[in-house]
Parts: sequence; structure tokens; C-alpha cells
Amino acid sequence: MKNTFIFFTLAAFLFLLSCNEQPTTVESTIEDDAVSLAKQNYTLADHYIVEYTNEAKFLEAAEDLGANVKYNHSSIKFATVENLSASDAKKLAKKSGVKNVTQDLILQWVNPDVEISEEHIGSDEPFYSLQWSMEAISAPQAWDAGFTGEGVRVAVIDGGISSDHLDLDGNIDFTASASFVPGFNFNEDTGTFWHGSHVAGIIAAEDNEIGTIGVAPNATIIGLKALHDGSGSFSAINAAIIYAAEVADADIINMSLGATFPKNAPGAAQLKNAQNKAIAYAYQKGVTVIVSAGNDGLDFDHLGPWIHMPSEAPHAINISATGPYGFAYGGDDYDTPASYTNYGKSVIDFAAPGGDFDFPGDYWWYDMVLAPSFVDGPLSYYSFSAGTSMATPHVVGVAALIIEKNGGSMKPAHVERALRASADDLGKPGNDDYYGAGRVNAYNAVK
Repeated sequence: MKNTFIFFTLAAFLFLLSCNEQPTTVESTIEDDAVSLAKQNYTLADHYIVEYTNEAKFLEAAEDLGANVKYNHSSIKFATVENLSASDAKKLAKKSGVKNVTQDLILQWVNPDVEISEEHIGSDEPFYSLQWSMEAISAPQAWDAGFTGEGVRVAVIDGGISSDHLDLDGNIDFTASASFVPGFNFNEDTGTFWHGSHVAGIIAAEDNEIGTIGVAPNATIIGLKALHDGSGSFSAINAAIIYAAEVADADIINMSLGATFPKNAPGAAQLKNAQNKAIAYAYQKGVTVIVSAGNDGLDFDHLGPWIHMPSEAPHAINISATGPYGFAYGGDDYDTPASYTNYGKSVIDFAAPGGDFDFPGDYWWYDMVLAPSFVDGPLSYYSFSAGTSMATPHVVGVAALIIEKNGGSMKPAHVERALRASADDLGKPGNDDYYGAGRVNAYNAVK
């Protein structure tokens, strides 16, 4: 199933942001956010991922072969090695202390966009009336109860984040933010829609009477760039996960990215194992990892010979998407499973607002999620977008409120338990194909 995701981008001038005028549509873009690597050619990276059993012996062998160890994650016994020929990679794999050597892949984890032509905090944000997703998860009631994500640190592993966006700049930890893409800073990307900014804004757009508001508007965002134009390697993503857990002191990791590929693809099992171990390590370090289910309309219970990562990682909380139908015309059922969302009891943990685009009438884009995107000169832009990429940060925001309520530190298993206990059980009673344990509810989670 091919899914088309459409974005209408809004330019927000400083003087417009201080009033409650209807935003003006100035540009439209399209993104095919459904990532199915089974339909794509593989691009081999110029480096290898090495799993070892003895660190000292591995490092000695790599040095003897003239290789450069770019990342060494001794905590999970994986490393990334550069300047290694194919023949030397085979030699390294045979060395004592080395378990396997796998050439990394450059994958399109998030497809780039293509241009085509009652009172509560948040109510004074100019675009708040378009943020149906906040009402869907009862976020205003959670804010009224005094929970805003204060003190909670969220690592967003994605593309670049517009760090000078008017709705984001005050909540970004510039010191801890980092890039794992050579030649680019964490706040650099390309295209007319910045996926990382949109995700970060859903989590923590500031309560500042500008634009929109996030689920946890006082949470701290750590921008970890592992993708550029939606593309990146397992190595970069895994390094960002380890960094979030070891260096950035993150409480939560948001991974609004994913890829589907055949189980028998070259190195697939080894690359999956490396990512599983990175996520498991973050989990063991007390970091809650929340990921998007993907937008291919796949049934995870009957996936056959395919792998979808990172949603299949055992220690990741996996999120499907819901959305309204005709919001602009009064449609207020926000819990319809999105037309594109992946599903299946075996993998889906929770549902959250991701938006949709199937409404046949005018103004169908209002069924999507509005959040910050990029900056161009004096303009801060906001975009409508739909995808499980948008559903995931809603759950991350609720998790931030839960952690704040519990004193700022919480084991991932306890966070998931709180999400499960507070979610609205939709669909079939109990665990459901589309909703998992239910659609998250921010107010239930903190009351």
C-alpha cells in the first residue's frame, strides 16, 4: 500500500504570532512517509558494524588492518569501523575476539518531501484552535492539573531541528544536542519540511503565545541528528541511542522513523541485532524508548519474511496513529485508525493522534497534525502533517508528564505501566490490533 502524506506549510511572522488570526496557507508540499525498503535499492555504507566478544583483541586487530574505529560502544560490544576494504573486513571477521563484521546500510528511514505547488494554558496560542490532537488526548486537563513536563529531558533522534524556531528555541538543550551525520550540525537539514522540528514541536512547543503548544511545553528537547533528508545508517542511529543514554542524560527517546526490509537481506539479522542491543541498553539505563509503527498499512501479526525496525525491538514502545474525519466540518471523533497506519496485536502498544488525509471534501488537511517545521530568514513555519511519526511524539509528551509527576526519574517499565493504566481502551476490549492497550490519555496519566 502506498501512502501519500501532504503538508500545508504556514509562514508565521513575528507580528502575526501575537494575534489570533487564521493562519495563511503559503506553500504546499508532499511527503511519502511510508518507508518500505523492500521496494528500494540498498545503498551500502562505507563502514562496517562489528560485534565483538573481546574488546582488546578486536581493537588490536582493527589497528593491525589500518582501520579507524569511529564508534566503540563497549557497553554493548559493538563498534563502527571505517577505512576497511572488503577483503580486510573478511580478515577482521576471522580474528579472535570478533563475532561478526557487517557492512552497514544507508536507509531512507523518513522519506523527504517533494514540493508540488474552558481557559487553560495553550488557549492563547494563535494556532491552538487547529490542534485537535491536544483535545483528543485530554492534554489541556493535564496542564490545568499543573503538569507540563518540567525537568524531563527528551532526545529526538531524527533529522535536523530548527533550533532558532520561535516555538522551539527556548526548550532546546544546545550543549547536549549533537549530530551523528558527518559535515552537519544537529540543527541543519534540507527540504521545505523539517521532520525533526515537527516531531519536537508536538512534544514541547513552548507555551509562549506563539504558534502552537506541545503536549509537554516545558520539557527539554535534545536534538540528535542521525538522518539527513530522511536518510541515514544503522550506525548513526545506534550511536545516537547510546549517546542519549550515556551522555545526554535523556529520560525519553523519540524515534519517529522506521524501515521495512526482507529478513534475508544481506546483514539484516546482524543489523537488527545491533539496534535491538542499543535500545535494550538505553532501556537498562532507565531511558524510555518510544517509536513509530510505520505508515505502510502492514499487519505486523502476518508480516511474513519482513522486518520493521525499530518497532520490532523488544524494549521499544510502538505507536500506531489515529485521526478525525472532516475536522473542518465538525468531525470530532479523533480515534479512527489512520488509513495508513501499521497495526497488529503482536507489536502495537498504544495509539495516539497522527492525523489523516482521506476526507474527500475541502479543507481535508485540517485532519492532520499542526506543529512547527523550519525557519527561513525572519519566518518561522508551521506545517500540517500526518503519520505515525506524528503519533509517537504525542505519547512521548504524555510520558514526560508522567515522569514529571513521579519526581523526574522513572524506570521505563513503570512509565509503560502508567501509560497502560491510563489509556482509553478502544476497539476490542483489552489489547487491540490498532489501539494496542488503548489511545493515550494525558489527564488520566497524571490525575
